[in-house]
Amino acid sequence: MRAAARLLAALALGLALPAAAATAVIGAPRIGQRAPALIVREFGGRQFNLADERGHVVLVSLWATWCSPCHAEMPVLQAFYRRFHPRGLELIALSIDQSASRARVRQALRGFTYPAALARTARVDGFGEPLAVPMTYVIDAQGVVRARLLGGLSGVTRRQLDQVVAPLLAAARRG
Repeated sequence: MRAAARLLAALALGLALPAAAATAVIGAPRIGQRAPALIVREFGGRQFNLADERGHVVLVSLWATWCSPCHAEMPVLQAFYRRFHPRGLELIALSIDQSASRARVRQALRGFTYPAALARTARVDGFGEPLAVPMTYVIDAQGVVRARLLGGLSGVTRRQLDQVVAPLLAAARRG
């Protein structure tokens, strides 16, 4: 119980955790392993299937309407998506809100062009329920989880994305 409380406190502060420690409690995908299955209908009606995105670098962003850091990172994700989508970046924002909050989720997404869906409506979701949001998984072009970015108090930053995602995009274009 004490370990879980420390983990929650670390996640709330956005501290980096060893992958094994976070995975043991959260049940999250492991860094360096193949990404789990994810099939969900986006708000726009298109079906997103992570397996179909091989060859692209993919961000899976877990967020919620009640999460202030999530709202803070949305413009950062939008700018990064607009800049790198033409170079092979894909992004799916999964709201962990209740299905009854669908209208609130859509309202929060106004002005953002990246694909989004309610996690609870996923046909298959191997990412599971996060203990904290925002959390963004970075998946390389071969479908391997390369990073888990914890947003902390201000959400994921452009610097984090530039350091972690941009090199994967460059490698995918070369290879």
